[in-house]
Amino acid sequence: MSPGFTKILVITLIHTCFISLSFAGYPLRPVPFNAVEINSDFWRPRLQTQRKTLVPFAFERTQPGVEHLQAARDFLAGEKTEGHRAHRFIDSDLYKVMEGAAYLLQLRQDPELESKLDELADLISGAQEADGYLYPSHTTGVGEEKNMMGNSPYTFVVHSHELYNVGHLYEAAIAYYQATGNKKLLNVAEKSAQHINKVFFTGDPKYNSGKPVRQAPGHQELELALVKLHRVTGKQLYLDMAKKFLEIRGVTYVPDGEGVMSPTYAQQHAPVKNQDEAVGHAVRATYLYSAMADVGTLTGDTEYGNALDRIWGNITNTRMHITGGLGAVHGIEGFGPRYELPNADAFNETCAAVGNVLFNYRMFLLHKDARYLDVAEVALLNNVLAAVNLEGNRFFYVNPLEADGKYPFNHGTAGRAPWFGTACCPSNMARLLPQVPGMTYAHDDNDVYITFYAESQTEIMLDGVKVELHQQTAYPNDGEISVTVNPAANKQFRLLLRIPTWTGKQFVPGELYRYADSETEKISVSVNGKPVPLEKNKGFIAIERNWASGDKVNLSLPMPLRINECHPSVKANKNRIAFTRGPFVLCAEGVDNGGATQRFFFPKTPSTSDATITTKKLESGSFLQIKTNAEALTANKSTETLPLVLTPYYAWNNRGISSMTVWFPRKSSMAVFDPHQLPKESPFSKVVASHTSKDDTITAIGDRKEPKYSSGKKVPRWTSRPQKDQAQWIEARFHGTKNLRSVGVYWMQDQFDVKFPAEWSLEIEQDGEWKPFNLYVTDRYDTRANQYNVVHPAAPVRCNAIRVHMTPKPGSCVGILEIMPEFETE
Repeated sequence: MSPGFTKILVITLIHTCFISLSFAGYPLRPVPFNAVEINSDFWRPRLQTQRKTLVPFAFERTQPGVEHLQAARDFLAGEKTEGHRAHRFIDSDLYKVMEGAAYLLQLRQDPELESKLDELADLISGAQEADGYLYPSHTTGVGEEKNMMGNSPYTFVVHSHELYNVGHLYEAAIAYYQATGNKKLLNVAEKSAQHINKVFFTGDPKYNSGKPVRQAPGHQELELALVKLHRVTGKQLYLDMAKKFLEIRGVTYVPDGEGVMSPTYAQQHAPVKNQDEAVGHAVRATYLYSAMADVGTLTGDTEYGNALDRIWGNITNTRMHITGGLGAVHGIEGFGPRYELPNADAFNETCAAVGNVLFNYRMFLLHKDARYLDVAEVALLNNVLAAVNLEGNRFFYVNPLEADGKYPFNHGTAGRAPWFGTACCPSNMARLLPQVPGMTYAHDDNDVYITFYAESQTEIMLDGVKVELHQQTAYPNDGEISVTVNPAANKQFRLLLRIPTWTGKQFVPGELYRYADSETEKISVSVNGKPVPLEKNKGFIAIERNWASGDKVNLSLPMPLRINECHPSVKANKNRIAFTRGPFVLCAEGVDNGGATQRFFFPKTPSTSDATITTKKLESGSFLQIKTNAEALTANKSTETLPLVLTPYYAWNNRGISSMTVWFPRKSSMAVFDPHQLPKESPFSKVVASHTSKDDTITAIGDRKEPKYSSGKKVPRWTSRPQKDQAQWIEARFHGTKNLRSVGVYWMQDQFDVKFPAEWSLEIEQDGEWKPFNLYVTDRYDTRANQYNVVHPAAPVRCNAIRVHMTPKPGSCVGILEIMPEFETE
């Protein structure tokens, strides 16, 4: 027997073993992703992009994580590590990309990719300390309390990410082992887990004065990874550890601060079994809920499930955007009060949507209820897919439901970015998308569930009989689905077809959203051309028969354009409507609609019967668009009826930066012709500049959106990009002649080309003539960061306008976030 054949045989046996272990304990067993062949025109291009673009690009961008580990390896080998910079979680992004790459290896052999993973496994092994500790910043001695790592290992577990990082390592190690049969990284993971068990639950003289640390991870992830490690090794220790970490959360350590140190931020306000609403950081929360489902199932502890039922209801009834996005609030990147679901200011971190998919898929396996799949599908097809462009090389960290085309909502840009300093979202995409085929089918000993619809085929063993299933469909773009059933011998079993929530009276489960129009078309199901009664149970139609080879099931799920209303307690969506089709949320983009999408409104519930569907083709991919009609505000504040082109939310911002709207107003008074116009409360009636970047807006200087930092990431801004080394000016005219008391300028400076000016000065306009601004004797033209730089006139002055002159530093542009004039009382 050749070595190559032996290796393939070993890997096949590992895959077969893991198929039975991957969701051990759940009433249903999903068919693993590497046992499902996806032929879908919707999914296959994304999986190809994953292999050709996203994963290679992500490896390139996570090179700093490699260098971080190299520093630890070299230090442990006695070499110098000068210049090593501390970082809490940069290696975790690398681990996630490695996990995604290992999944690709399970789908298709790739010697070059396998060699890369082998090299990284050697590196990680070398960066691990002899006792199993793995955290480069503390290994080399650069980790400190000031950068939220603690001054020594495990002294600031609430924010150090020591446990979070190794959790992602474990998941990568398991995927690498399944793909290659190589235990090198799995051995590193086990050594780390056994070390953590000793330090946290037994006591190790080297750490915490020998006393068990007994503190839950500040960022959940380790719990999920320990369950996976238990399943793949069969060792009870790891499941026991996962349960212990769940049991001590909110018990042995409860922070008492605010913001990221509040008790709710990492769900430490109460024991997990007593929690009943979604609070705090949304990614941490969904990872916690997924782990609770796993541990509860494997241990038979139903109290976890009871808590999850309460939390799930709280999310779907009060805290989830129509796109499946979670964590609406900036700052904590998490859940706000009930019904706080803003549009333009929504946070909705991509990782939280990934967590929403993972959590809800587990809830389905636990309850055999399709409503959990419906939430997972909406989150996947809308929020998750929106997070990466069709080319696979630009990403959203933040996912709002409205954009003006200028406001830099996405970590400093108004569109997708090529990467982030905190790069958890792109790397999470790298590991989630290859697993999507594994959410398509599930079964137990007697029933076969078709959970997600996609052109695909697979084989399932039922009581010793092989059953082949072939799906033919253009879903999610079309609702016509054909399933051919080919058992090796006639076999009695039930085939269960999911009937999504969006086919009924609302788009997604919960109390937040409902259709404002009535159903027009009906669902139909047939077997070999004969109709089947539409009797649903937990969202499925069950067809029980003695199946023979060639039996064909046809399911028709009509996909008309639907109109949605929101719960009246959601202030942001009061008197607004949103459009959906099938499982897709739709939005309008300025690039298709001749201007700002905020100008459209619907005084009456629109008729959708005449809506037309076309395919928009780009070099990077294609998507459906729907055209209907809407009223639009004009520049002179009259109205006109115009076509409105709607695009699936996942596909927005693939053709440049422009405005975007999901929730449209019903009233003309709520429509805005130009979202960049100066607000009524602005001190300025008109502003002009020598030059304004196409990505920014001059009205930002007077929009009254208060900045907190000079970075310009959180508010609209004016910059002179790309004009480096060129003097600039801004003129701002008041509402009439004013007694000017002072002028404050909030300067912008980022990590790129916008810097504080080398010098600046003011002029004032009096009687149509520009004159120097005479500075008060103790004032100066400062450029202090993160504050207004305020100057006062030397004597009382009346003027109509101010002009700011700026000289940039060499090789730089200039930028302003806000200008704040103060006036004397008239």
